[in-house]
Amino acid sequence: MKTFVLGGGCFWCLDAVYQMTLGVESVVSGYTGGALPNPNYDQICTGMTGHAEVVSVTFDENVIPEDVILDMFFVQHDPTTLNRQGYDAGTQYRSVMYFRDAQEDALFRAAIARNQPLWKDPIVTEVSPLEKIYPAEYYHQDFYAQRPEVGYCQVIINPKIAKVRKHYAKWLTA
Repeated sequence: MKTFVLGGGCFWCLDAVYQMTLGVESVVSGYTGGALPNPNYDQICTGMTGHAEVVSVTFDENVIPEDVILDMFFVQHDPTTLNRQGYDAGTQYRSVMYFRDAQEDALFRAAIARNQPLWKDPIVTEVSPLEKIYPAEYYHQDFYAQRPEVGYCQVIINPKIAKVRKHYAKWLTA
């Protein structure tokens, strides 16, 4: 098993896609990248904690290649916008990949280079060392699957799922 920690705007979006990806064993929404210990959602929403909304994606690389997990990341959010994804603005919504070691750092940087030709603007995804990750509150976990009828899911997440499905249908369970 391998785990990547990725931030691409609201963690509900990344969670929704990776929850329906073959070979993904778990997705945990959380916060990392800031200095405040044990942050909560209200604190994160201020944009003052330095933390980003992220998902910790654990997957079986014998079922789904790590490059596919990373390429899906670049399809499901806009990695060319600094500190924003659509209507969600602030440093907590930055595009970011957190690495555990030099090998993962190189893997993430290679994914950025591989995906840059898909975007007309430069990819601004931050690549940073992973320190402590704090799980988000229970109500953020598996948000889309629990509440697909919510407006945010219908208007924001469904189009992202459709975009990923267009390119990676063979890797999705639903």
